[in-house]
Order: sequence, then structure tokens, then C-alpha cells
Amino acid sequence: MAGSHRRRHAGPSVSARSARARIAVLVGAGAAVVGAAGFGAYSLLDDDGTRRGGSALTAPGSPDPVKTGPPGPKEAARAAGDFLTAWAGGRTEIAAGMTDDRKAALAALTSYREDAGVGKVKLTPGKPRGTKVPFSVDAEVSFKELVKPWAYNSALEVVRDGRTGEVEIAWEPSVVHPKLGEGERLRTGPKDAPPVKAVDRNGTALDPDTYPSLAPVIADLGERYGAKAGGTPGVKVWTESAEPADAHDEGGKKKKKDDDKAGAPETLLELSEAKPGTLKTTLDAKVQKTAEEVVSRHSGAALVALKPSTGEVLAVANQAGNGFNTALQGSSAPGSTMKVVTASMLMDKGLAAPGEPHPCPRYKAYGGWEFENVGDKSFTIQGGTFTESFTASCNTAFISMAEKLEDDDLTQHARDVFGIGLNWQTGVTTFDGAVPVQSDAQMASSLIGQGGVRMNPLTMASVSATVKSGVFRQPHLVPQELDGRQFAAAPRTMKPETAQSLRELMAATASYGTAAEAMSGLTGDVGAKTGSAEVGGQEETNAWFTGYRGDLAAAAMVPNIGHGGEFAGPLVKDVLAAHG
Repeated sequence: MAGSHRRRHAGPSVSARSARARIAVLVGAGAAVVGAAGFGAYSLLDDDGTRRGGSALTAPGSPDPVKTGPPGPKEAARAAGDFLTAWAGGRTEIAAGMTDDRKAALAALTSYREDAGVGKVKLTPGKPRGTKVPFSVDAEVSFKELVKPWAYNSALEVVRDGRTGEVEIAWEPSVVHPKLGEGERLRTGPKDAPPVKAVDRNGTALDPDTYPSLAPVIADLGERYGAKAGGTPGVKVWTESAEPADAHDEGGKKKKKDDDKAGAPETLLELSEAKPGTLKTTLDAKVQKTAEEVVSRHSGAALVALKPSTGEVLAVANQAGNGFNTALQGSSAPGSTMKVVTASMLMDKGLAAPGEPHPCPRYKAYGGWEFENVGDKSFTIQGGTFTESFTASCNTAFISMAEKLEDDDLTQHARDVFGIGLNWQTGVTTFDGAVPVQSDAQMASSLIGQGGVRMNPLTMASVSATVKSGVFRQPHLVPQELDGRQFAAAPRTMKPETAQSLRELMAATASYGTAAEAMSGLTGDVGAKTGSAEVGGQEETNAWFTGYRGDLAAAAMVPNIGHGGEFAGPLVKDVLAAHG
């Protein structure tokens, strides 16, 4: 390769080059160079017979001619041997000075010892292939009391300095390890959080192979509680960005990571396996098993079950091909299941009561939109009561109340009474619902669970649980005593008479309203509400259903399928029937 190398740098100083010549060790292809404290001093001949460091073939007093062209095999072998000898012997500054990028090489070779924990290292060059020289690495990696051998193969390229004519190593991070990319370094130490062996409330193991819906939940628990559960992380060698996560430039601004230079971390060697700790959760293996079975009926179905008396989550189930935890992290319009919250607000404000008149017209205009009940004649109950409008899930009966409300009324009620959006400390990652302040037609749409309202099965199961118990208890999967975290607390409790009226409305809906078919056959203290949410771009509505039986509340969502009572209702019913 004639002329300057593409990564041309100023190169080593004269003193560094002289030092390199003094410690040069003659090696043949296939010879091994091993880290040692001292080096022999030899005078070497270049491929053309010129004595390195002298002028045997030039006239006295004449300057040495600057060599050009790519290095020959002997030059490549000798340069590689010099470099590998210095590297193996821990002479990182000298080794770095033999490259075309001393600063980068010095940082990488220093990191190899200090960050990767490489102690003894044996580097064996192979036969040059043109200007490229392969070599093998036999090293020992240590971390505290752990020591493990590490063997791999790498390669380097020898180039000629266009200014001086001397040969040098073309520096690339891959010289250190073939998996090391630009902007990366090697690290050795505990990698990732310790795993956990999750068990249910009774000590039954929650194996993701048996309960596949729990795989992302258990992984999340490991990240949060691995150390607290008594586990130990595995010790590994891996690649990572060489730039600290909080690196700043000279102006104090945080630097952006260059994703083109540094790839995703990759484990290269495992010194010790991770040991899981045991983490007790609030889940119930029996309820979880039923939940797993019912969501398997529909693609994308998700369900959550919990105890109204405590807020303990008993089951989390998803049937999602992409692995997304819709049950806990989903965010979509809940449709008419939101009418439970709206009804609570209206009754708290004295704007509705179960036996009072509450018409259900076919059409109702508000905020420039005309809302319509699409269905049979049951939606035109002009003289009907609020109970009839609720059990029939009449949209216009709720839309008609928009003109009597402030824009933030529903937002405040959902937050202050049902705890929606209060940053729940469940023990895992969750989306805790959103009821944004809206106006005009969007505010009216929010009253029936459309507009900007966003929920998931966790939040809607909590809504039913709050109705059943009369007070919001923050849902959680990890007992509070494990880490002392503070649960979210709703600022106020709904009026006792409102809670009792809501239970009557949900019981009537389960008995003869839109939830009756799904809830048929259930005995005891039961209540339910259906929902069908319109979503842009879908042919069918999302099916929603929330309900309770005894000290068990559950909610389910099935996307792009149709009415909530028909598709989501049976999933909830079967969980309540088996365990409520």
C-alpha cells in the first residue's frame, strides 16, 4: 500500500521509533510471543537487505532513502512480532507507538488490561497473508477471585508510513478482539441484574415455560429486585461503548451516543453463571393458569385479575405474538367500560341516580359533533331511568351530561377517586391510565371511554375493584414490605351512597343488561360492565369487559374483534367462575 495510510496520524516520535528498534525481536511466522518483563535487543535486516537502524547499503553521509510500496512478508511478520511482543509483555505505550493511531491504541490496550481484567496473555502470530497477519490469543481473565482462560483469534494489518517509509500497525479496535467495534471497549464484571426465581403467594414456582405470559414480568422483576431477592449476577466479558453514559463535551452539554460506531453490547466470555434469588409475588398460580387458558382463545387478548380488598394482582395474561405486555402496559381507549367512572362522577355531583329519569335519545349533538346510538329500539328510551341507560350502555345518556360539566371534571374524578394516572408502584413496569383534560366533542367522547382516554386491563380491573371495595387500593405484584416503596393513594374516596349505587348498577348490568349473557350462571355478589371501543384503522371495535365476584375483580381486552360482552366477557366470566 503506497503512500499515506487512510488513517494517517503523526505517528510515533523519533524516540519511540528508536525504542521500538532497540526492543525488536526477530520472530518467524508461527512463533509465539509471550508477555515478559524484558526484551532482547537485535539488529534486523529489511526485506531488501538494508540493515534497520543503519545504512549498510548506502554511501557514507547519504540520507537513507524513504521506502515506498506495501510492506513485504518479512517486514509484515517482523512488525507484527514487535507489536505483539510489546503488547503481550504489558508495554502498552511502546506497542501503541508502533501503530498509526497511538492515542486510540494506547486507550484500547490499557483498557484491555484494566477494564477487561486480562492478566497473562500469549500472542502467537500466524503466516502473513500479504500485509495482514493473523494471530491467536491465549489469555487469562480475572475478576476478584475468579480466573478463567480465554482463547480467540484476531488479525492485524501492517502498512507503511508514507512520510518515513517505516512499517507500522494499522490500528483498528478489532485488533484487540474481532467483535470490538469503533467506539467500543471490553469490560469484565457482573453483567446485568441477578435473575429471580419468582414464586406465587403460596410459594409455587412461576416458571415462564408453564406461564408464558409471565416471561416479561419475571424479567422485569429480575431487573428491579434481583439483588434484593438474594441473587447474584453472572460475571462476564462484554463489549460496550467506550464513552461513559454521562460523558459531556467541553461546553458541558451531554454528548450523544453514536450508534453507528458502537453496537449493542455483546457477551464474549462467561466467568461465572448468574444465581437467581427467590422473589415472592402476589400472583396466584391457580388463577394465573386459568387466565393463561382463557386468553389463548383470541389473538392479542389480555387479562388482569386482582383482589379488591388488598389491590394484590393475582394474574397477568397476554396472548400477544410480539411479546408486548398489553395487560399491564397497554394504552388504548376502553370504550363503555369507562362509564363506570363517569357514572360515579355524575352520581357524586348529583347529576344522576339509579332510579331517576335519564333519557337515552337516538342522537345527541355536542361540541359540533352529533353522537348516535347505533342499535335497536332499546336505545330510544326517552322516559328511561339512569339504571336503564347504564345497563343498556347508552352513549347519548352520558353525552347529554357534557353540557353540565367542566372540562376537567372527569380528569379530576378519575385521578382523585380511582387513582388513574397516579404513578402506581406495582413492582413492575405499568401504564396507569390517562384521562386528559379535553373540551367540546373530545370531552364528551371521554365520558364514554373514547377521545383521549387510555386504559388497559390492569387499570380497568382496578376500576371494578374500587367499586367493589368502595376505596382505591393501588394494584401491586410485589409486596410493599420487600422494598418499602410508597403506594399511590387516591386523594379522596367516593361517597358511600355512590359506591353502593354503582354496585347496584353493575349488578343489574350483569343480571339483565349488556353483560348478562357473559355473566350467566354466576352466583354471589357480582357486577360487570361491557365496552366496545372504536379504533382508527380497524375493521372491528376492541372488545372490553370488567367485572367482579366476591373478592376478585378482573378485566379483559380483545383487539379488533367486536362487542365486549360477546368476546371479552366470557374470558372474565371464566376467571371469576373458577376463583371468585
